[in-house]
Amino acid sequence: MTQKAAKTGSGPTAIIAIEQHFPEGARIINDDLAYRILPLAMRASIRLTRPAFVRDWVVRTTEKRTPGIWAMVMCRKRYIDDKAAEAAGGQAETVVNLGAGFDTRPYRLPALARVPVLEADQPESINAKRSRLRKVFGEVPAHVTLVPIDFDREELGPVLTSHGYAADTRTFFIWEGVTQYLTEAGIRMTFDFLAKVPAGSRLVFTYVRKDFMDGEIFYGQQYLYKRMVLKGEAWFFGIDPEDVSELIGVYGWRVLEHLGYDELAERYVKPTGRQLESMTLERLVYAEKL
Repeated sequence: MTQKAAKTGSGPTAIIAIEQHFPEGARIINDDLAYRILPLAMRASIRLTRPAFVRDWVVRTTEKRTPGIWAMVMCRKRYIDDKAAEAAGGQAETVVNLGAGFDTRPYRLPALARVPVLEADQPESINAKRSRLRKVFGEVPAHVTLVPIDFDREELGPVLTSHGYAADTRTFFIWEGVTQYLTEAGIRMTFDFLAKVPAGSRLVFTYVRKDFMDGEIFYGQQYLYKRMVLKGEAWFFGIDPEDVSELIGVYGWRVLEHLGYDELAERYVKPTGRQLESMTLERLVYAEKL
């Protein structure tokens, strides 16, 4: 996982922080921590978007360059929020967020305050988040453990165990906006670990389409392809939607839901009355360990 990936960890949270400038009924997601958890420089920029005309200009400009990204970030956050809260209130005894970035989920969802949460990411990202959590809360909340790791070079199991993870607990795993940043070896190493977790564990992950990574179809995302695949050399891995069931099935997982953002927009964007494009480049999978 490249250092460039660490620099993108705050981007989705910045979008969510700007979203809070919309009136409550028009927001796709409510997150009063998004702004507070970000580094100082980003907070200064986000303050400038409080006036409606600036906020709307930022959304239009972002959407023109990367169509569908606004709804994508909001919808996947909302969906994973729902599934995480459901799991923490039922079958899951632990939550593990792989590639947590500046995500605020463990600190704002009441259901997650009742279970241990491990947030794993690159050391640079973990150090930055620890610093912000101490500023916001005085210390890292007791139910959260921050875990520095390089997903491409370190085995997930031993690293999590060394930070208190109990391997025999049913776990809800979050793998949001991460898989494209890993090599195939990193993906396989992660699934090697996931193959050993207890039955009944759940996993939500997102992925980018393989034909995009191969430069065959751009899905209207030429800017992302040039920045993240060609020039940025930050995205490495994609999946063909038809291969998802087989890929995870080898490791003992079965698909419960496999969704595109058109479907999620019906659930989360439509009730706000806003008109936002959906991104077809990325998809989301919700799975269960057999």
